[in-house]
Amino acid sequence: MPYFVEVILPLALNKTFTYLVSETEFHFIQPGMRIAVPFGKSKIFTAIALELHQNPPTLYEAKEIHQILDEKPVVNQWQLKHWQWIATYYMCSIGEVFRAAMPSTLLLESETILSAKQETVVDDLSLSDDEFLIFEALQHQSSLKINDVIAILNKKNVFPIIQKLIDKNIVLLQEEIQEVYKPKQVRYIRMHENYASNEALSDLLNTIKAKKQSELLLGFFQLQAVEKKPISVKQLLEFTSVSSTVLKVLIDKAIFEEYHLIEDRTDFKTDAMDSELILSEAQQKTLLEIKSQLIQKDICLLHGVTSSGKTEIYSKLIQESLETGKQILFLLPEIALTTQLLSRLRKFFGNKVAVFHSKYSNNERVEVWNQVLEYSPKAQVVIGARSAMFLPFSNLGLVIVDEEHEQNFKQVDPAPRYHARDAVTVLANFHQAKVVLGSATPSLETYYNTQNNKYGLVELFERYNNVPMPEILLVDLKDKYFRKRMNGHFSDTLLEEITSALSFGEQVILFQNRRGYAPLLECITCGHVPQCPNCDVSLTYHKFKNQLRCHYCGHSIAKPTNCHQCSSVDLVTKGFGTEQIELELATLFPNKKIQRMDQDTTRGKFGYEKIIDKFQNREVDILVGTQMLAKGLDFDNVSLVGILNADNMLYFPDFRAFERSYQMMSQVSGRAGRSEKKGKVVIQTYNPNHNTIQQVTHTDYKGMYKEQLYERQIFKYPPFYKLVKITLRHKDYEKVKESALWLYQVLNQHLQMPVLGPEEPAISKIRNEYIRTIMIKIPESVSLQNTKKTIQKVLNSFDVISQYRSVKLVVNVDVT
Repeated sequence: MPYFVEVILPLALNKTFTYLVSETEFHFIQPGMRIAVPFGKSKIFTAIALELHQNPPTLYEAKEIHQILDEKPVVNQWQLKHWQWIATYYMCSIGEVFRAAMPSTLLLESETILSAKQETVVDDLSLSDDEFLIFEALQHQSSLKINDVIAILNKKNVFPIIQKLIDKNIVLLQEEIQEVYKPKQVRYIRMHENYASNEALSDLLNTIKAKKQSELLLGFFQLQAVEKKPISVKQLLEFTSVSSTVLKVLIDKAIFEEYHLIEDRTDFKTDAMDSELILSEAQQKTLLEIKSQLIQKDICLLHGVTSSGKTEIYSKLIQESLETGKQILFLLPEIALTTQLLSRLRKFFGNKVAVFHSKYSNNERVEVWNQVLEYSPKAQVVIGARSAMFLPFSNLGLVIVDEEHEQNFKQVDPAPRYHARDAVTVLANFHQAKVVLGSATPSLETYYNTQNNKYGLVELFERYNNVPMPEILLVDLKDKYFRKRMNGHFSDTLLEEITSALSFGEQVILFQNRRGYAPLLECITCGHVPQCPNCDVSLTYHKFKNQLRCHYCGHSIAKPTNCHQCSSVDLVTKGFGTEQIELELATLFPNKKIQRMDQDTTRGKFGYEKIIDKFQNREVDILVGTQMLAKGLDFDNVSLVGILNADNMLYFPDFRAFERSYQMMSQVSGRAGRSEKKGKVVIQTYNPNHNTIQQVTHTDYKGMYKEQLYERQIFKYPPFYKLVKITLRHKDYEKVKESALWLYQVLNQHLQMPVLGPEEPAISKIRNEYIRTIMIKIPESVSLQNTKKTIQKVLNSFDVISQYRSVKLVVNVDVT
């Protein structure tokens, strides 16, 4: 009786695959182990074992597996169950979920290897020059990779040459799996055993005449006396300020010897922990309310105003959960926030806190993965961005989602397009863990769930230490421009407030939700605006690099000196971004330190940390930034926040525009006056009487909620309807138009609900592909699962039509 294993491949395929295994392998393999399997003609992929059975596949002959890569499962049953839920709910393949969930280093890479065929007698004269070079190289080394061949021949297209060598029976091809993860090794130094005795040491010190060498030796002894633990090469060289060449001389003389130890990349040395966590009376009351709500319900929303001390309440909940021996997951929307939160949680929980997000290297992510898998004390509390929910938790007790309203929790590209807040509540349910959602401006859907008793609700409207809420000043830009009271993009009111705050040694945050210098460069003579050749957008001007850049595809050109259309030299910029604000501030406040925080300045691994640390240490007076600043950052010396143009958020073609604007402005405002002094917020707008701006001014969340909920009900939007958006893309305009119309008509026939489209979106071409969208609105009263099955059947029939096969389809469930 043959034995089979069912596996998930890391490919966008909607099904699992069956492979043949021996009886021994059948009894050894467990679900969740990685297995190398052949797929296609010559590729080898890392697959995850899903189940073992004895049913041969009906449509194909089962291949044998290549090798088993693990001794024990690296993925647990909760994860496999969760992956299947994500694939079903978000209408994507389980292979895509697998690829997104695992650190890429655990997905072994298949690399083509060339080796010489041993027995063949080769006539050198029959080989061309290129063939001979490869053949000769293989005489000196056992194997070559494709990249080595490219380097030897200095050509990119080497496949025809390799093919000829294979045809002549001179080389063999083999697919070799390579484990990319390498543990981090640290170089340590110790005295050679010849100098173990005191006499030998004193003789040595007398014989060494070179000043730098003796400095290094003495430094080593000093460190040894203080440290009482192994001394690393890096530590010694930093302590003595001597170059590594001197150390190499001493190693060569066999005075020192070096050795390597494997070290944990994510091990954070901590100072003494602050074990005592003291809550204010209001916080204590809130904590008790949350705990009583969590007895009745699994999910509770903490609706606390900015600076009400939500982090301290979370810390207390974590502390109590740790005492039960459970794991805790703390999700944040932005990597920038993990930096600040990490230092705060480390104070209370020391080295029990691990971090997991995309700015970490692959090797660091693998280490955190293994620590969570092994239930290591170093990863009892995991802080991370949305991808952290894919870690292999085996005993999850508490999940905290801070700033739960943030759209960053929704994955946009590639698939799976999941919403981390929603997906993690399902994961918590599998583990029977409790979930706390926190926000000063909850999303409408979450607040709606509290109103119909699905979630618990606890409200905290008092700032920590009774610090008053900031005073909000509205500045009417129409009036200020009319009265000529503007200096650049700053009104006289805002400039007075900035000057006043800086004179008291306080810091200022300015918010403008556009990066770059200006969104448009326009010719005054003919009105031409340089456009991206690949996308349906104008190019953004970046002054620091003196270039025009597309924020969609990355296309860039040098800033033109004259108009491409009419050759006029009268080019002006329209609109403004963070770069322009930074330059204006430099002229207005030449003696002050100004820093910009946007996608351009935080590209590196520690980009966020550097800027946040500088601002925290008061090395920066004014911080200008995009929405990164709106998240829960905590700076105690900020007394003023300026929003330079509130309107560009309001008039956005999106049903959530007003809700988002309210959240963004309230969150940015919340950065002001977080310690003793009352803060100020200056909002510059052309429309000070707009409902949303008035709601921000009066901190009227409930007013915004009621108004928006009424609108959503009338126009059939969430939380009353679920949205499924289908996007079609193709390089041929006619083909995308025709295929979208076909899909819309078939969906309309099969679904008894609103199907909108096919619509040409505001940006109808990106990366040379034309776009059409179809929106399906699924009412609460209809079965979501059955509707999705119907949609999937229609999409499957769309794939079968040969002329539409080249059209790319993207399904986005719960679009934000």
